[in-house]
Amino acid sequence: METIDRPIPLHLSVQNAIKNYIIEKGLKAGETLLPETELATSLGVSRNSVREAVKALESMGILETRRGIGVFVRSFSFDPILEYLPFARTQDLKELTDLLEIRQILETGMMTKVVSTMTEARLTELNAILQRMRSKADRSEPFREEDREFHQTLLQATGNDMALKLLDMFWLLFSNTSQYAHLEDQYPQQTYKDHVAIVEAVAKRNADEARAALLTHYAGISRRLELAKRETGESSE
Repeated sequence: METIDRPIPLHLSVQNAIKNYIIEKGLKAGETLLPETELATSLGVSRNSVREAVKALESMGILETRRGIGVFVRSFSFDPILEYLPFARTQDLKELTDLLEIRQILETGMMTKVVSTMTEARLTELNAILQRMRSKADRSEPFREEDREFHQTLLQATGNDMALKLLDMFWLLFSNTSQYAHLEDQYPQQTYKDHVAIVEAVAKRNADEARAALLTHYAGISRRLELAKRETGESSE
């Protein structure tokens, strides 16, 4: 016997229909959809169904409602995902390992540009963050907020806002999961020293040394992941 396919819920069907309409009409960011009443008539559904679908597509960052004007196609942005990420986490340590690998590749790959665009003012900011890290490390405390700020400040020198947001998404998901998967940093002093080495290499305008320092930092995080996998019996394959 063949499995019976379950029908797609109405709210999802309406969402899909609107997305297909945007694609078929080639609507660009800033262009408007049909009025709510026309959409409902064309799709053969109630206005409430259209309204719910529009709200869902707004939360995905696809549409934008301008009160008293209409519904418009929204410019692409990572912002809706970033707003969701504080509540997101994965329980799969293999997925977390893959995520860390992607982040490592992206961040180390940007070190040449980081070094070439780094300013003295931004180096001063990084050193101030290091001081706050050291204060917490001396008390054997983790420093999640400072770590996030450090990596954001490091990459801001490149002027690549897309890469900055993408890497921040990876940081948030990994950090959120760390609190629930026994991955909290047990050696904040060493982590602090890893960050010092990164700044020292960047200050010397040595991209190779900066990449090596970052790889050392990521190796420490990877060791925490491998330990967590052994504790949970999860395979490293």
